[in-house]
Amino acid sequence: MIDICKGLNNDQKKAVLYVSGPSIILAGAGSGKTRVLIHKVMYLIEEKKVNPSSILMITFTNKAASEMKKRYLKGDIGYIGTFHSFCSTILRKQHRYISRTQSYVIFNEDDQSSLIKAIIKEKKIQKYSPSFILNKISSAKNLLITPNKYLHTFSDYSASSVYEVYAEYEKRLIVNNAFDFDDLVMKAVQLLQSNEDILLYYQNKYSYLFIDEFQDTNYAQYILTKLLGEKNRRITVVGDFSQSIYSWRGADIQNLQKFQNDFKNTKVFNLNQNYRSTQYILDFAHEVISKNETHPILQLITKNKQGEKVEFYEADSEEDEAHFVSSEIERYTNILSHSSFAVLYRTNAQSQAIEEGFLHNGIPYILIGGTRFYERKEIKDVLSYIRLLINSADEVAKNRIIKLGKRKFQLFKDSFSKLHESVSIDSPVEVINNIFKETTYLDFYNKDDPEDFDRLENIKEFISVASHFEDITSLLEQVALVESEYSESEKKDRNKNGVRLMTLHQAKGLEFPVVFIVGVEDGILPHFRSIDDYFQLEEERRLFYVGITRAMQKLYITYTKHRFLYGRSGGAIISRFLKDPHEEW
Repeated sequence: MIDICKGLNNDQKKAVLYVSGPSIILAGAGSGKTRVLIHKVMYLIEEKKVNPSSILMITFTNKAASEMKKRYLKGDIGYIGTFHSFCSTILRKQHRYISRTQSYVIFNEDDQSSLIKAIIKEKKIQKYSPSFILNKISSAKNLLITPNKYLHTFSDYSASSVYEVYAEYEKRLIVNNAFDFDDLVMKAVQLLQSNEDILLYYQNKYSYLFIDEFQDTNYAQYILTKLLGEKNRRITVVGDFSQSIYSWRGADIQNLQKFQNDFKNTKVFNLNQNYRSTQYILDFAHEVISKNETHPILQLITKNKQGEKVEFYEADSEEDEAHFVSSEIERYTNILSHSSFAVLYRTNAQSQAIEEGFLHNGIPYILIGGTRFYERKEIKDVLSYIRLLINSADEVAKNRIIKLGKRKFQLFKDSFSKLHESVSIDSPVEVINNIFKETTYLDFYNKDDPEDFDRLENIKEFISVASHFEDITSLLEQVALVESEYSESEKKDRNKNGVRLMTLHQAKGLEFPVVFIVGVEDGILPHFRSIDDYFQLEEERRLFYVGITRAMQKLYITYTKHRFLYGRSGGAIISRFLKDPHEEW
């Protein structure tokens, strides 16, 4: 036991040694939760002589599962994997109960989209995009709502159309001997609920359960957890509710309270010693997150150095903000590689100004989880319309527009003369808006669809860029120059030593010596769609907290006096998550 607990702090040891009942490990950012999980498994096997095959560990990503397998070196345990992979093993083993053969396939997003598109076309439902319908179906499945129950549960304006597609979609999945990703958990839960013998088999097979990242579980995942753990009650869930940032995809922060209600006498362990950041960064993080009232909050401490104070910078504009970030990075690059830096932002549209600032200053960067601004589909679409107006012989632009649909191409052809004439008369912004009006291009996007909403934000940001040019030709020349700099940057950056650019959501689970969080302004962070909702506002604050706790040694917070974003220019207001800039933190 001494060897198993070697290197653990007192709170970690207590969490490892408690194995007689249900427990919650509240693990603060950078507190070594994976290490605690691994040591707890080792303690069960080596000290308590628990059969390794009776242990089930559920993670949220295959990467986390692989890390756990790698760090547990003394043999296999019963199962380590994600919710979805574990449920898939159940469904394949019990295939005779699920209207599929054992060789069923799992449809990816492209497969799902193709099937939904076909159904929409057949049923002549043109009002909603495939991605909008899929998002609604996914939400229903995560709530364990079947097509039969859909209209009894939802009554919004889209409900009847979604139900019609959902019902047919389920029939087609059966015909294709397929499940989609959300089905895996939903069908496994339904199977366990409807067949007591199968439920008892898995409860007996896995008598010890570990659930990681519990704050990110949705309703279906919680019900699965409850079903598997309620017989033996030897279940440990691990998470940090200050890092719950995925409600938009079904994560329910109330699952912590549900767990304590369903598993009486749950023991709670707090891990608040941070091994990542300096105390100044942790104090700032606590100052921010302590304003939340709907979940437990840990005040993190560290034995690391006090470090440098958090640095705040009020820029005149987004260009000045990008220049400041660039100049600060250049100050450090004699002692730190470019990969030691991360620039985090709330929305993908914000990357445009940072990207161009880096390209101008010759700073290599890598865009994580996103597409470079001028390579995004919607921006390339708009550029194709503009290019064809300037040069009717541009076959590449023409072919791209044709692929957007015959009707839209015909509308463009019919209005070509009028649009072509406007190029020499109107400003670039007016030309772009004329294109949208004549071609109905924006009808592609539904602002209630999260993916479409992001695309609309990118289009608005492109209009912001266009407003800085007197004519369309100058705009296209600038885009071409930036794209060529992309190419040169990639050639120089063969070893991937670049500053990491990503959204705050994409930063979760990562860490960097130096972090910049840019655009910390009301309407951006918190996002304007969250400001009037108390619970969403708290989630925005948690998102900010996640960004802050990515920083190991140095943290910068920037905001502007004026910002041109989403096609609008105006005075910017410092985020309500920050104090007055003149106050001392």
